[in-house]
Amino acid sequence: MRFHLIDRIDDWEPGVRLRGRKVTSADEPYWSPTPDGPVMPGALVLEALAQAGTWLLLLSTDYKKRAALASAANVRWHGEVRPGDVLELEVGFGSLDETAVVLDGAVRVGPRTVLEATGVMCAALGSDLLEDPEDTERMGRHLLRTEVLR
Repeated sequence: MRFHLIDRIDDWEPGVRLRGRKVTSADEPYWSPTPDGPVMPGALVLEALAQAGTWLLLLSTDYKKRAALASAANVRWHGEVRPGDVLELEVGFGSLDETAVVLDGAVRVGPRTVLEATGVMCAALGSDLLEDPEDTERMGRHLLRTEVLR
């Protein structure tokens, strides 16, 4: 099963940062039941941030490199995500070289910070090794709202 945890890129600065969002829905399969109602698993909130970092790397390298999450040095959860919440994702490069990228960022729901992460280590892999390059570029244009997916 594959989760797309970013729906839109609101803005980005090559090699520096990206802001995007994920609108959650009660129909998605990943909700964990709790006595207070369903919540999004914390690992998937972190994955949403890592996916935003992957798009920052893809866009910054003209779709030549993408990030694959390896480890997270410092992650702090501050709140839960519930169906209908809009995740506001903000991620930036702590460092970047040919083989690895370190990401720092935060996930907010409105004014509330639900996750902060620093030292998120990702391997920088050739994008052609993981996905069809044409599909990846088409998805990038859709996230940037320059193309409608069919």
